[in-house]
Amino acid sequence: MEEKTAISFANVAAKYDSSPEILTDVSFNISNGGFYFLSGASGAGKTTLLRLIYQLHKPSRGQIKLFGKITNDMSRDEINKLRQKMAIVFQEYSLLSHLTVFDNVALPLRVRHIPEAKIKKLVAKVLDWVGLGKYANSNPMELSGGQQQRVSVARAIIIQPSILLADEPTGNLDEENASRLMELFIQMNKTFGTTIILATHSKKIMETYKYPVITVENHHISFSGTQPTPDTKHTSKSPKGQNYFTELTKQFDDIGNI
Repeated sequence: MEEKTAISFANVAAKYDSSPEILTDVSFNISNGGFYFLSGASGAGKTTLLRLIYQLHKPSRGQIKLFGKITNDMSRDEINKLRQKMAIVFQEYSLLSHLTVFDNVALPLRVRHIPEAKIKKLVAKVLDWVGLGKYANSNPMELSGGQQQRVSVARAIIIQPSILLADEPTGNLDEENASRLMELFIQMNKTFGTTIILATHSKKIMETYKYPVITVENHHISFSGTQPTPDTKHTSKSPKGQNYFTELTKQFDDIGNI
């Protein structure tokens, strides 16, 4: 039977070294295909929550399940295998300066031994969608902060992850490009059923798209709002009138069950 819960926390706490707990007794379940905003003041623990989900930080107590599997005692190899079903976008971009924009985005596909001919098509499509097609051969350090952020998003989405975590991905973008990325995330959620948790400080984005909000405050989290039904979900349009993800889906045959 397919596991319907993508992420499950049970009485999870988190801290760094001997510091006080940043998160305390956090419990929740997130179903496959959900889309959530993550909100809270700076330093409240939003990034820590994302790091816990992506297994970059271990809880000080409590239990975390991903795709129905308890992660607490997993080996490094088991965690790496689990991460192949997830992608994360951090504020600091984490791009490799010795690689071109194309090669940065292609890296997750090459790790999965996807044929180069297919990589070329996939990377070109993704870079075109995020508006960076003409920068494929550029060094990412030559780009603006907002452009580097779009490169990091392109690298994350190209593997069609089951879970996508994004830490302020629109924070350094102008309104037009922020909207473009939001439409891309929505298409991922709708077309692929990707579970998305997107941290943001933008009240405008949360009010515009009206997905449920996870709020981190006083070491705890709370949920507000509900997932939109298919009839009420925000309708997004891809650039140039094309459904980007419908086209891209055809290219993902070899990636499929990663």
